[in-house]
Amino acid sequence: MVETRDTMAVAAKAATRRKVARLAFWSIVVACVVLALKLAAWYITGSVALYSDALESIVNVIASAATFWAIQVSYKPADQDHPFGHHKAEYFSAVLEGVLIVVAALLILNEVWQSWLHPVPLQQPWEGLAVNGVATVINAFWAWALIRTGRNARSPALVADGQHIMTDVVTSVGVFAGLVGAVLTGWQILDPALAVIVALNILWQGWHVIGSSMNGLMDRAVDTQEHMRIRDIISANCKGALEVHDLKTRIAGRATFIEFHLVVDADMSVGASHVICDRIEDALQAEIPSVRVTIHVEPDDEAKLPKGTTAVPFA
Repeated sequence: MVETRDTMAVAAKAATRRKVARLAFWSIVVACVVLALKLAAWYITGSVALYSDALESIVNVIASAATFWAIQVSYKPADQDHPFGHHKAEYFSAVLEGVLIVVAALLILNEVWQSWLHPVPLQQPWEGLAVNGVATVINAFWAWALIRTGRNARSPALVADGQHIMTDVVTSVGVFAGLVGAVLTGWQILDPALAVIVALNILWQGWHVIGSSMNGLMDRAVDTQEHMRIRDIISANCKGALEVHDLKTRIAGRATFIEFHLVVDADMSVGASHVICDRIEDALQAEIPSVRVTIHVEPDDEAKLPKGTTAVPFA
């Protein structure tokens, strides 16, 4: 029974890995297609706003390649040099993406300055906007797919890539609406003004991506709701123990690390205490994907609660 469950768990993890890796690879292809379309839109119109949109897509291509690399590394099994696995590799990819986003924003601002010094009228705006619109629709669908799969698979790199692309979608929609207004009103100043808004939006997103990834590198704990769920699972499966205390958690990519102290009767055998530990570990593994559990068994003189307390197993 246990062997069958373990086999099914391994098969499920392998299927998830293949799905995540496949999406990461196709993300590079999609990013290249979108980049080509946006460069074509910029070439047709000469719009600095569309240029800024295309420049962000160049970042998407580089970031997608970094994401693909990071995901391959993060799925490597633990080894002698990395006994806890390679899960944090995805955070490095996300940090790199954040830095590239900031660089793209600075390049856009430079282009805006040049366009103000040397203004150029828009050429064939409707054709360019149509091409850019196709790229935006492709991006919107792909961003949704990446975020949804990334959250389900607990892949920070995939989620970061999807969020960045979704920001690109929002930017593109704003640029589209603004340029339509510029064409209809003849206010050419809207073109560089939109590019400034795009750059500021990209800067904010880059800061958000970097901050989120740094939290992961700093061993951030699970949120309060998840922490309470872990407590409930342990409480429901620690029959025979006297107390649980010093519960600590941390997240590293897809993996959740849980450790705590389990207090048992000093006369309990090692085998009996091991049975309790196995029961708790099995319950946590059944409820939390990619969990790593460390339990430190202690005798009853290490308890933090008064003797005889049974209603609250946590201290």
